[in-house]
Amino acid sequence: MQNGECAKQLRKQFKNEGKDERHLYLFNQLELIVIPNQQKLLKACRKTGIEIIYTTIESLTNNGRERSLDYKISGIHVPKNSWESLVIDEIQPAKDDIILPKTTSSVFNSTIIDYILHNMGIEYLLIFGIITEQCVESSIRDAADKGYLITQIEDCCASYSELTHNQSIEAMKGHYCRTKTTIGMISELNELDSKR
Repeated sequence: MQNGECAKQLRKQFKNEGKDERHLYLFNQLELIVIPNQQKLLKACRKTGIEIIYTTIESLTNNGRERSLDYKISGIHVPKNSWESLVIDEIQPAKDDIILPKTTSSVFNSTIIDYILHNMGIEYLLIFGIITEQCVESSIRDAADKGYLITQIEDCCASYSELTHNQSIEAMKGHYCRTKTTIGMISELNELDSKR
């Protein structure tokens, strides 16, 4: 999650103005459930030595001429090196975490993530973020097609409505990935860590 979509000040502004019901739902989910869960999961991953890779929407150019057709049609553009492209304060990357800017829904279509994962010997992925039925789902489908084993952390994802979030989770579950809650995944990580 990045400033351009859901920085604390944007969430506050939307709540105060009360204009857009879709964003109000999303921002409430982020503040009450998703961000706290992501903080817990990131802490657990760091404790157990799991590699953390962030992806943000960020054009490689100032005018976004290289963006995907979907992003152009949807009006999604975050200029390179802009404040909007930065990860939100609440889940800031650590000094040595990898951050990959992307210009497509799936991180696998506009970054070198597959190359990086192979070079690091990573076969198993925990995927979470926003928007559940868009970027998250697209990345899960592509990762599964490339042979990765995936766990989607369902309460670390959010959408503009409960219905679309749940539909996406159900569509992925058991086909492209397994799903876990934050508590369930942290418990599994702790169990694995205790066996080392």
